[in-house]
Amino acid sequence: MRRIAEAEHHLGAFDRTHHLGHQTKVQPGSLTFLVSDSGYRGTVVDITDIRAITADLPRSYEVLVRDQIKFRVGQLVYLAVAPDEQTIGIAFPREEREAALAAEPDKFFPPRPSDERFRWIQVRLAALDHDELRELILDAWSMCVPKKVRREYLGTDQ
Repeated sequence: MRRIAEAEHHLGAFDRTHHLGHQTKVQPGSLTFLVSDSGYRGTVVDITDIRAITADLPRSYEVLVRDQIKFRVGQLVYLAVAPDEQTIGIAFPREEREAALAAEPDKFFPPRPSDERFRWIQVRLAALDHDELRELILDAWSMCVPKKVRREYLGTDQ
């Protein structure tokens, strides 16, 4: 618990009410850190990270629909943040969904039954690091933009 006290002292706001397993969540400003008896665990991604990644994506914009933050290209939603900001729904290749669900059930979970017909998957933000989040967002965005826009932004022939 020494590290938690140090985090409280150095990082400011401390919230003992949020527990993730044996870890305690500390939220200084817009950053979120996980600390435990064994020490620093790393940062957890949040809406601030999502906004930073999507801000530079061509044709991408944020909307609020029924108290839910969504990111679109045109009218196509490629990312939706749950109201509690703990999970996201994201565009994902339908043919790869079952493999992802089987391979990483702690990270991915299926969409609602009414959304299973769409190219969509649910993701727990606490299970992602920044690089994984960026990759998922870029892949989802790539599914919605014209190939020319994707090539110009990514600099590839994907």
